[in-house]
Amino acid sequence: ECVQTDNGMEFTKRFSTPGQVTLTAFQRTLKEHGIRHKLIRPFTPRHNGKVERSHRKDNERFYATHTFYSFEDFSRQLQVYNRRDYNLFPMRPLGWKSPQTVLKEFIKEGVTYV
Repeated sequence: ECVQTDNGMEFTKRFSTPGQVTLTAFQRTLKEHGIRHKLIRPFTPRHNGKVERSHRKDNERFYATHTFYSFEDFSRQLQVYNRRDYNLFPMRPLGWKSPQTVLKEFIKEGVTYV
């Protein structure tokens, strides 16, 4: 397994502690689980296209269309969005169906355990 990230300080201290091997909590967790960590080239967000697209869609669908009056208000609105609105958008990995549609179809068909 492999995780690809940008060079953010939450992911790596590669640029903040030159000459030292200091792992972040994220890197330690990956190491504990035997997961390889791949860093994209600095200043090339196109290498992280899926994440960048996700950030753009989050901005279009949520941040640009809501007003927040406090952190608590932001948190409440985000919970509602994640629970209700986000599950209505069609997604490619689900055959262009929304998570809500896939779940309804799954429940309708039932589950058989052998």
